[in-house]
Amino acid sequence: MKLLEGQTIGIDLGTTYSSLAQLDKEGNPISITNSDGKTTTPSVVLLGESGHVIVGPSPERISVEAPDNVVEAIKRQMGSKTWHKVYQGKKLTPEFISALILKKLKQDAEQSIGPIANGVITVPYYFNDLRRKATQDAGRIAGLNVIDIINEPTAATLAYAWMRGELGRTDLARNEKTIMVYDLGGGTFDVTVVRYTPTHFRVLATDGDVMLGGIDWTNRLVEHVAEQFRRKYSSDPLAHPETRMVFTQDCEDAKRTLSERAQVPINLYFEGKNLAVNVTRGDFERMTADLLQRTRDTTELVLQQSGVEAGVLDEVVLVGGSTHMPAVYNMLKSVTGRPPSRELNPDEAVAQGAAIHAAILEARETGGSSRMAQAVIKRLRAVTATDVNSHSLGVEITDVQNRQLKNNHIMIPRNTPIPYTISQRFMTNVANQQRIRVRLLQGEVPDITACTVIGDFQITNLPPQPAARFAGRTDVQLRLDRADSRRGAGADGQSPGVSGNRPGRRRDGCGNRRLRRTGPRLPGRVIPMNILFEKVSGETCFGPRRLQGLAGDSRGSAASRPLPAFAAGAVR
Repeated sequence: MKLLEGQTIGIDLGTTYSSLAQLDKEGNPISITNSDGKTTTPSVVLLGESGHVIVGPSPERISVEAPDNVVEAIKRQMGSKTWHKVYQGKKLTPEFISALILKKLKQDAEQSIGPIANGVITVPYYFNDLRRKATQDAGRIAGLNVIDIINEPTAATLAYAWMRGELGRTDLARNEKTIMVYDLGGGTFDVTVVRYTPTHFRVLATDGDVMLGGIDWTNRLVEHVAEQFRRKYSSDPLAHPETRMVFTQDCEDAKRTLSERAQVPINLYFEGKNLAVNVTRGDFERMTADLLQRTRDTTELVLQQSGVEAGVLDEVVLVGGSTHMPAVYNMLKSVTGRPPSRELNPDEAVAQGAAIHAAILEARETGGSSRMAQAVIKRLRAVTATDVNSHSLGVEITDVQNRQLKNNHIMIPRNTPIPYTISQRFMTNVANQQRIRVRLLQGEVPDITACTVIGDFQITNLPPQPAARFAGRTDVQLRLDRADSRRGAGADGQSPGVSGNRPGRRRDGCGNRRLRRTGPRLPGRVIPMNILFEKVSGETCFGPRRLQGLAGDSRGSAASRPLPAFAAGAVR
């Protein structure tokens, strides 16, 4: 890790809202306001017809724009190799669109705290390797030196321990506390059981769903009222994109109101026809009961995997804006037997925890010479954490009974404490095999099509071997170092004169050599990492005239030619 000169901050890059925080001179985590004076910024990007791109537009501004020009919930697409948005004839990747959000947060905060250079960005615990790398790439495109990727529940735990006055307190008793962090955001969900002392955090188990969040609850309201409109007027209001977009925002507002009131009126106007529907909190909870049940099932599974009885928990911590729904509170109280804690601000806690983690890293790196390090050096230098991997890690092998069948062989099961290293022995598939390609997979099932390929490496120049069982044996070693999936892989051919150890070639959502190509081209140039925002009609945006003449990052190496898949049969 290398720190650059400038401020160091923590960022919660959320599905529906994002926020940025830093430790103040007294060492307290505070959320930094944006240009509108708010601590959260909508994770929405409006690609204007005029060539201006607005980040975090108001609902009123969105309502007058064509729905195809509005990009929402881009976090759900992070790491996707197929998703893109065509704008002015060019393809925008999820990394680039997320970078616009990060750049907006960064430049707004710089008005208050000065130039920002380094950042810690949070991700759901259940993000896989590709999604994590894509998040890191988005930070780089935005001009941030991303010094770490931290899991959202870990960040929330740091914020919780800090709020309790416990974090880094070596004078306190080292009695362990066990808490469960339930994080239901706008688009993702995970739940984590953490055991901690003032100076050490240990994750016991985690699970989640990157396609479950508050927008799914909102969509149930949308479909509920739209179905009544169809029955009454025999026309579908959701078939009209502009009507769907405006009505979805109305239902989002109604959902939030139902967290405070027992009933809310919802009006749907389409083609000169109007439908008014009164929705009670009970109605809403019934139509979304299956969504809540999914989070309950995951919560009970994580408690089982952690080996912690619900009654042993010292606290249930709520994180994420969707935890404002009363049904969430009541469900968790039923499962755990204790009322969940609302001491943390669910909208800001993750960013503040990321800021604490950033301060810990800065304190260790600088030895206390920086402003922020001096504020926290005594308390935070002693804080350490032990994470677990959220996804199983394995290699692709050949079935010995059916040579045409490829399977995922899990070497590091999920919820394994990390760092962790394992070495296993495999055999080559055919006689006189000269080279092997080892493919690294993330997934929980043998079916390789249900897994994610996250990297590969190659072994070449194997000596001739007879077609005997276990001839040409090869040891494969996997090493998982960090919660952000920093890993290594290597192999040792167990034959005379053959040995090697090569790092895995990571499959990037947006590798170094692709950073230049994540944005649209303008007059022969590429939208670069240095994007300048301006104020137009009260909105923060960037325009093409500000982008000309800037250069991107052209570093990177060409990929090696693919080799045959790793032909391993049985594990000894």
